[in-house]
Amino acid sequence: MFIARTVAELRQHLAHADKPAFVPTMGNLHQGHASLLRQAKPLGDALVASIFVNRLQFLPHEDFDSYPRTFDNDCALLEALGCDVLFAPLEAELYPQPQTFKVLPDPVLANILEGEFRPGFFTGVCTVVMKLFSCVFNGSAGVALFGQKDYQQQLIIRHMVRQFALPIEIVTCPTTRAPDGLALSSRNMYLSPAERAQAVQLSAALKNLAAHVRDRTASGLDLNLPALEIAAMDQLRSLGWQPDYLTVRHRLDMSPLSAVTDAPLVVLGAAKLGQTRLIDNLELETIASLRSQ
Repeated sequence: MFIARTVAELRQHLAHADKPAFVPTMGNLHQGHASLLRQAKPLGDALVASIFVNRLQFLPHEDFDSYPRTFDNDCALLEALGCDVLFAPLEAELYPQPQTFKVLPDPVLANILEGEFRPGFFTGVCTVVMKLFSCVFNGSAGVALFGQKDYQQQLIIRHMVRQFALPIEIVTCPTTRAPDGLALSSRNMYLSPAERAQAVQLSAALKNLAAHVRDRTASGLDLNLPALEIAAMDQLRSLGWQPDYLTVRHRLDMSPLSAVTDAPLVVLGAAKLGQTRLIDNLELETIASLRSQ
């Protein structure tokens, strides 16, 4: 595996690659990243990963300085998975001067849910992803893989690629979970043993909310979705969580439900357990299809 520390080294090493397959990461790799890399391997002629902890997507009170950095272990995992090139730039390489030019995503998509609770987050994400795409693909075609756990993020990146007419295919891969159902995340390591045992309650709350939606719609009852969402958050609070949101949205644009719809849906949640904020989601059938059952 070649480790490129500069943009010039990366581009030189990929000069003969016709279709790179790229998995961007912030390091501290786990089996969720491994799954992305395995799925990426057959999709291109060079498997590329990046490790870069992007300051632009952290709020001042968040964990940029303490974000887990495990470079040697990450390299061992990447080599075992057949990664061809690792792009691991220093901050001064990727941002040699203050990044005053930024990618501002559509506020309709980016200022809700995660964007409401982490203002500016998606600007930081889109800016670094656009920059990484420029470094890796350098105008050529390719494929980039993202995990479904970051549902809103992959949707925004998909829209960004489409609107800028980038020759890059975005592939969203299913969330990798622990045996008890917890979505794998680099931040899971912040959980104490007791919190780790509780952490599965978030995915359970999403399943429970989805089940209530299914039951009420299949029975022809008034959905009253706001009441169901409030009850789901109250239940999490009673278990010691601090929920930001548990909600049912349209998959295509994250908009709230206003009526019976044929559009596919997703249940999304974000909540803090102790000092650790976790996110998760669960795709759901359409309301119209549920009512026809």
